[in-house]
Amino acid sequence: MSEDNNWEKDVLTSIATEGLKEQKRARRWGIFFKSLTFLYLFIILIMLSSDFKGGDTKSGKHTALVELKGVIAPGAEASADNVVSGLRSAFEDPDTAGVILRVNSPGGSPVQSGYIYDEILRLREKYPDIPLYAVISDICASGGYYVASAAEKIYADQASIVGSIGVRMDNFGFVEAMKKLGIERRTLTAGKSKALLDPFAPEDKKITKHMNSLLKSVHNQFINAVKQGRGDRLKEVDGIFEGLIWTGDQSVEIGLVDELGSSGYVAREVIGEEKIINFTMEPDFLERFSKKIGAQISSLLLEKEMNLQLR
Repeated sequence: MSEDNNWEKDVLTSIATEGLKEQKRARRWGIFFKSLTFLYLFIILIMLSSDFKGGDTKSGKHTALVELKGVIAPGAEASADNVVSGLRSAFEDPDTAGVILRVNSPGGSPVQSGYIYDEILRLREKYPDIPLYAVISDICASGGYYVASAAEKIYADQASIVGSIGVRMDNFGFVEAMKKLGIERRTLTAGKSKALLDPFAPEDKKITKHMNSLLKSVHNQFINAVKQGRGDRLKEVDGIFEGLIWTGDQSVEIGLVDELGSSGYVAREVIGEEKIINFTMEPDFLERFSKKIGAQISSLLLEKEMNLQLR
């Protein structure tokens, strides 16, 4: 009886051991196939990225394109670092016949705009045989126009928004609201004007006068840059330096823009090289990869939410 029990026990142990081995093998194969699938998807994403665009090889004469898109600010897509780096690469390429700076920006930092403006003038002087044209798409206002005015010529669509040559500084005042709510302000400073433009303090006319002089100084820099860039082409109509905006059609009439035309038109008819190569500085691969993954996840979540709402 004891021998029979030992035999059954050995058989059960053997079966259990083999089962565990089989589970381990299955788990290993599962990990292998999951890794293989992930690698496959990773390769597909790489092939779909801009690093593998067909036909975008930098060989032969071409028109170089640099985008200035969005708010001009440090760390932004349209920062001076990004735009200037793209422009330098475009001018330094021996096959570049001409450069297009395509602008779609509401403006931004006057400092960043000034950096780009100065660099355009420097590059135009260093490479006199390579023309640089600004092409406006939807909007070229404030700092965006500051930059565009450094170009040899400016082109726009008839419905583009152009201008806004001015400087602004936003502020609020909550003094009366604080009185109604019974809130007491307790701000400590070392320096009489250190808390200037504090929205919780009454307006100080002396500070307001000082800030207006500061804005006027920056505004004059802006105006002088535009006058230097546009020269005699600019007609000083009422409001042109007071922040007003115009359409592309109107801008041609007053000299803010030279002609109507797209990037393709300028490359083909003005520069004479229809082939356009983009020299805009792009985010690194990992940043673009994470953005694509995030966009896909957001799309799937939105689709799922919409399906739930439709049921």
